[in-house]
Amino acid sequence: MAIRRKAEEAGIFDPSELALLARTFEHLKLESQSTGQREALASRIIANYMAGVIDEAELISLSRQPLGR
Repeated sequence: MAIRRKAEEAGIFDPSELALLARTFEHLKLESQSTGQREALASRIIANYMAGVIDEAELISLSRQPLGR
C-alpha cells in the first residue's frame, strides 16, 4: 500500500496515526489512479498530517487538493 510505504519514509508514526492515514487514503483513492497518482496522494496526506492537520474530515478535504493550495 502506497500510504504505508510513504509513512515509513516520512518518519515514525504510532498505530493510531497509521490507521488515520490509511483511512484517509482509502477514502480518497480511486481505482483508475496510476501508481504515481496514488503515491502523490499518499504524499499529500502525510504532508498535511505532518503540517498539523489531525482532524480526519479536514485531512480528507485538504488532501483532495494539490499541495500548496
